[in-house]
Amino acid sequence: MVWSDIETALRQGQARMSDGLRWRACVHEAGHVLVYTLTGIAEVQSASIGLRGLGMVITVPNSHLPETEAWLMNSIAATLAGRAAERLVIGDVLAGAGGGPESYLAQATEMALAAETRLGFSGHRPLLYRSAAAANHTLAIEEGLAARVDARLVAAEAITSKLIEDHRDCHLCHRQAPGCRQRHRS
Repeated sequence: MVWSDIETALRQGQARMSDGLRWRACVHEAGHVLVYTLTGIAEVQSASIGLRGLGMVITVPNSHLPETEAWLMNSIAATLAGRAAERLVIGDVLAGAGGGPESYLAQATEMALAAETRLGFSGHRPLLYRSAAAANHTLAIEEGLAARVDARLVAAEAITSKLIEDHRDCHLCHRQAPGCRQRHRS
């Protein structure tokens, strides 16, 4: 038995990823890992590429953190981190961050919408609660709400982009770059 036998068994029924797509998936998932680690939003348990889609990062939320507006913005930033990493390192992004209701863009938009309609973090009528269904409907027709949600998404993407840019030496280092090991220790 050789490695190719193991790889064939693991990939049974899945197409092999091209080297370019494999690299992009590494950049994407490493972006999530870096931002989760730097913000402390969650502890990364594992990261993988190539199995069950392009990639996956498994985390355990740090439940000791108070769920403040800053916590929420960092959570949105971590959700958008893979897309931001692709843009910063490769120069463009795949459509994979968007798509269905479980996509990263959908999750980030839902968190930003909750901040503006249900969590009391809005600068505009913060005490007015709107259910998720009402908020989603209102988002489609109320330009002011859409602009505030979009502003949160843009701000969160700026957080994640700055973290990735400031730690570019660690982004894909697998903790081998000088100083990375010390900076990532808990």
